[in-house]
Amino acid sequence: MEEKGKKMETTVIHGGYDSKEYLGSLSIPIFQTSTFTFDNAEQGERRFRGEEEGYIYSRLANPTVRALEEKIASLEEGEAGLAFGSGMAAVSAVLFALTKAHDHIICSQGIYGCTFGLLKLMNEKYHISHDFCLMETESQIKELIRPETACIYVETPVNPTMKVIDLQLVVKVAKEHGIPVVVDNTFASPYLQQPLSLGCDVVLHSATKYICGHGDVVAGLVVGKKDFIKNMAMTTQKDIGGIISPFDAWLLLRGIKTLPVRMDRHSFNAMKIYELLKSHPMVQNVYYPGDCNHPQYLITKKQMKQGGGLISFEMKGTKKDAQRLLNDLKLIKIAVSLGDTETLIQHPATMTHAVVPTEIREEMGITDQLLRLSVGLEAWEDIWEDLHHALNKAESSSFSS
Repeated sequence: MEEKGKKMETTVIHGGYDSKEYLGSLSIPIFQTSTFTFDNAEQGERRFRGEEEGYIYSRLANPTVRALEEKIASLEEGEAGLAFGSGMAAVSAVLFALTKAHDHIICSQGIYGCTFGLLKLMNEKYHISHDFCLMETESQIKELIRPETACIYVETPVNPTMKVIDLQLVVKVAKEHGIPVVVDNTFASPYLQQPLSLGCDVVLHSATKYICGHGDVVAGLVVGKKDFIKNMAMTTQKDIGGIISPFDAWLLLRGIKTLPVRMDRHSFNAMKIYELLKSHPMVQNVYYPGDCNHPQYLITKKQMKQGGGLISFEMKGTKKDAQRLLNDLKLIKIAVSLGDTETLIQHPATMTHAVVPTEIREEMGITDQLLRLSVGLEAWEDIWEDLHHALNKAESSSFSS
């Protein structure tokens, strides 16, 4: 938990670490070690039995990694955190921890392509089925609940359509049926949204994105109740082994210190770009949670601090027109991540969500003309100049053809 009276802007810098415990080092040291020594054989036995606190082996726990886990738990207002080697390692660990063969999962309508692939794999191998749900009303969720429903899995905002799910509505239904709610909070970050404070049970992140903020780490984070995190650490993580390295944990600890400053700038820039995109003749639809005309804007205002740094928009024309626009950009980079200092753009139908069958993709609202823009920290005027030039070129091409 955050220290009493401390704001998140302070907690991201000072929370979860006491320099006095590490010889006064202002930055937490990198414990780049695979194993830890015992004073004697009896101490080793006690630690393996769980009778004595202490480090054993870095796959089980590491001081640098532990500092990161304590930091993210405090930011998400949860009891405990667990760090993984990738966002998908975090997603798979949570879903494996919550399910068994023949169970059932309810998912938001629209999820990351690799999460979709994991659900398909779990169905094929372990007969763990899933249903997608719009989650706009209580009845839509209730009609999908079965005796074997093990969890409700939510992305909000949804990747890449930017739909916003009312977490309090989902929690209300879930609590009535004793079903845990898992939220992928990657797009918002704990600075903009804290699902646990709204009653959700587990929150996870691809820490590769906004938590890191610099495009140089692949990692995942999970926060929840102590018992759940401890059980997952000693089973799913320990035995499957999707751990994070101490150096990557240190990079995340460094990056997270500037999270509030970066998210404020990402959100500011995104709002500027959204306002300009919506008036360009080559853009037929823009999806941004901070838009007062967004279908779920009132939900955004209720559960998010700001609109965030992600915009999706549909161009007029065809898939080739959308791809041509990407190729005409200079400053903005074509890449399939988000949350970096650099502005990134990608084509979900052929990139992040290519694994999703066409008919399901279309049901999710992912068209061939949809582009996802991760607005970076550059001057918004320069971001727009690059976009504007490419859009104007596309407009000229459409007139000439």
